[in-house]
Amino acid sequence: MTHRSHLQLVRYKRWADRSLYEAIGGKLNGLPPDEQVIVLRLLDHIHVVDSIFQHHLQGRTHTFKAPQSQKLPDFDSLARRAREVDDWYVDYVGGLTERDLAQPVDFSFTNGAPARMRRGEIILHVCLHGTYHRGNAGLVLHKNGIAPGQDRLTDFLEAESGTGP
Repeated sequence: MTHRSHLQLVRYKRWADRSLYEAIGGKLNGLPPDEQVIVLRLLDHIHVVDSIFQHHLQGRTHTFKAPQSQKLPDFDSLARRAREVDDWYVDYVGGLTERDLAQPVDFSFTNGAPARMRRGEIILHVCLHGTYHRGNAGLVLHKNGIAPGQDRLTDFLEAESGTGP
């Protein structure tokens, strides 16, 4: 993958994340209570994993003991923090070079297992991980009559090129 592809992926992730949060905003309380928790847990999990790998990319330690928060945050806090981290990834990747993407990063998973991934692999993981769990949340929303928001790469590409709606 090229630098341009990685940058496009993080911009797509930011766009899709925001679309999901917009779809949920104001409608979360319309879901059954157990499904509200499922959606919040999915959003929290996406955000925590994004944050953990943000720390790895920065060479900083984090305080997460698991790939989810110990106490489930409220929707508005999650939405704000997700926007901040998504913006960080776009800025961060925008400042990388091809050489930077190939640089290995050593870290430990939350279970303590050591790992090594290249910066580009971490970025790819974060983007694909988010896509998978946005789909999980979208299924819960769709099941309850709520449109899950735009998440298709083709829609993003149309929006980016100015040819879409």
